[in-house]
Amino acid sequence: MTEQELKKLEDKLWAAADKMRGAVSVSDYKFIVLGLIFLKYISDSFEEKYKELVEEGAGLEEERDCYTAENIFYVPKNARWEYLVEHSKDTNIGEIIDDALTLIEKENASLKNVLPKNYNSPTMRNVNIGELLDLFTNIKVGTKEAKEKDLLGRIYEYFLGQFAKNELQKGGEFYTPACLVRTMVECIEPFQGKVYDPACGSGGMFVQSMKFVEENQGNIYNIGIFGQEKNPTTWRLAKMNLAIRSMYGDLGKYAADTFTEDLHKDLKADFILANPPFNLEWDRDKVENDPRWRYGLAPKNNANYAWLQHMISKLSQNGKMACILANGSLSAGGQEGEIRKNLIENDLVDCILAMPNNLFYTVTVPCSIWIINRNKRQKGKTLFINASNLGTMVTRRLRELDEKDIKKIAGTYHAYQNDDSYEDIKGFCYSATLDEIKSNDYVLTPGRYVGVEDSEEDDIPFEEKMSSITSKLSTQFEESHRLEEEIKKNLKAIGYEI
Repeated sequence: MTEQELKKLEDKLWAAADKMRGAVSVSDYKFIVLGLIFLKYISDSFEEKYKELVEEGAGLEEERDCYTAENIFYVPKNARWEYLVEHSKDTNIGEIIDDALTLIEKENASLKNVLPKNYNSPTMRNVNIGELLDLFTNIKVGTKEAKEKDLLGRIYEYFLGQFAKNELQKGGEFYTPACLVRTMVECIEPFQGKVYDPACGSGGMFVQSMKFVEENQGNIYNIGIFGQEKNPTTWRLAKMNLAIRSMYGDLGKYAADTFTEDLHKDLKADFILANPPFNLEWDRDKVENDPRWRYGLAPKNNANYAWLQHMISKLSQNGKMACILANGSLSAGGQEGEIRKNLIENDLVDCILAMPNNLFYTVTVPCSIWIINRNKRQKGKTLFINASNLGTMVTRRLRELDEKDIKKIAGTYHAYQNDDSYEDIKGFCYSATLDEIKSNDYVLTPGRYVGVEDSEEDDIPFEEKMSSITSKLSTQFEESHRLEEEIKKNLKAIGYEI
């Protein structure tokens, strides 16, 4: 399937799914659609193996172990897609699907309490579930060929993005734009070791990490996945997102608050990738004496620096992390300023990336990416990259970074790391010493360090520039006085004087 064909398929699927918008809320129908996509995947995968076993003629086609041995979910008869389609016009199709999902969970322990079983709920009465079943029937997403192309993964990721756009603020709870995730992955290169995300949403960081390993001819089994998510429905999305790619990780046995119920207390990760909620009010009182807050206690009304310190506490001796934060964290004062100072003094801040605005579906404000490194190559220095002018507006509200933008950012960071071809570029990147950062009161806003890009006019002598500016200003003043007199004259003509 070509890129163009896939795009047409995605749009067709979305148009059909979007028909439900009037029947149920966006937050409800995303789980209807994604649940059916997942169900189609495991059914296709099972069916392909089932036919192979039938052809072998040994009568093993209903043996569960024949499937699980190859990381294929076993699907009971009354849960297979063919059975569901046969009953797609039944008035109780919602109940049939819920029963099917329950049967699948019973046969596959890793899916226990993960699949959405609400197709028979009162909110589904106005939804034509049979129409959706028919729509997905002719699309093979779980076959070996489809898996090689990550067809379902692409469709799944597309739907997550579309739901984020349509759900506005809530969408940000489960989806980080792929171009942002790819920028982080390309910078810290999680090629081998343990990867952790303490606010994992729908699991996008893990998916992009796996793609990075595959693109660089690595072994995905050399990556260990660890994550945690507070929102139960989003946690289920993450579990399904990993399952459709045969990725196995530890996301905890249930959804839980990372601060008050750390499900990975003893973890030491080689790489951390995260996009925690911006400026979150957190339950500080329950954990204020926790050893994680080594560099200071973050204020109760803003958890930005609690997230940073939690992640730092999880880093291995040579660990590296990339974390998206609101730009306010770069210059905040008070308790946050003191924590930032301590992080800088302990030489943990490797790089700060200032990103463009409009990258998120839900908010237009720009963000920053912090790269923290326990074993910095450039000791006593921090790299600042101002990428705020990169990217292309793909809609009136949404900007995306393309491959060239991502490579420019990551390439600059790697050149700095290796100290082979790096050089400061005015307006874009600058390597600052600890003393320089101190002189700026430990503020980490890249604009303070990279400066302003030179313009073509910079070759013009100062005297010539000043003469031109004053001449233009004099002309504008004269025009202003002329217009003022004209207005007075017109007012006088109608009986008003100033």
